[in-house]
Amino acid sequence: MQLQGCITALATPFTATGALDLDAYARLLDQQLVAGVSAVVVAGSTGEAAALEPEEYDALLRLAVERVGSSIPVLAGTGLPCTAKTIRLSQHVRELGAAAALVVTPAYVRPTQEGLFQHFVAVADSAGLPIVLYNVPSRTGCDLLPETTARLNTHPGIIGIKEAVSTPERLAALLPLRRPDFALLSGDDPSCAEAMARGADGVISVASNVVPATFSRLCALAASGDTGSAASLDSRLAPLYRFLSCEPNPIPVKAILAQMGLGVGLRLPLLPLSAAHTSESRDITALCQRLEAEAVALAAKNAI
Repeated sequence: MQLQGCITALATPFTATGALDLDAYARLLDQQLVAGVSAVVVAGSTGEAAALEPEEYDALLRLAVERVGSSIPVLAGTGLPCTAKTIRLSQHVRELGAAAALVVTPAYVRPTQEGLFQHFVAVADSAGLPIVLYNVPSRTGCDLLPETTARLNTHPGIIGIKEAVSTPERLAALLPLRRPDFALLSGDDPSCAEAMARGADGVISVASNVVPATFSRLCALAASGDTGSAASLDSRLAPLYRFLSCEPNPIPVKAILAQMGLGVGLRLPLLPLSAAHTSESRDITALCQRLEAEAVALAAKNAI
């Protein structure tokens, strides 16, 4: 499996009563597939994995595999603070049809670099499916350093890393680790076009929940070396990037999805978007709709 391009970290739509909205989820999956994303992630941090019951997690993954799994890879978020539990969940998602597991660094427990190395080796040895490392220190409290990633990237069961540290220094340290069987994926929407222009393989994106065709086009432009067009489109996405950071993810993106008719609300302790940002959310939703209409029209024109 070669992971590249736009990979969407799916949000999880809920109904007004707080239950899973599987109808909205199916429509979200269909939109992603039609828009041309190269893969999806189920039950990552954007999918509110920590708030899902085990049977809900399974229902989301089964539906994604059934709906899009024959066309694009479906990754499942399986990273937990305990290695043994991460292994068991990774084995479980393999049985449900996931193509790979996205394994975030263990949160809260603050392992050493050697502890991280042994954790990921143990998961990769036992999971029974490929794993993608996920480093996001702002959420987990620990940082998988490039030298540890370099020790891990030769493991045949580890096929890439989602790196959310977006500094030029981190990108420069990780780029030499890229191989056809080890993908470097940005975990930061605002810097992903630049990262791809410098050699990263793609992005695992929050923004592509609401602009999947636009983000697929952005990634294609960056990957093709058309840096001018990619930078121009990226600049038009800047207001969306700013809005998505106005409150913790996935609060802002779910506000946009709600206006698009794809779910309502979040689960505590996350709250819906603050009233102070409501007006801006409407403007950003309109921007998303304009950008998507343009991207779809361009794709149709190029297909003729």
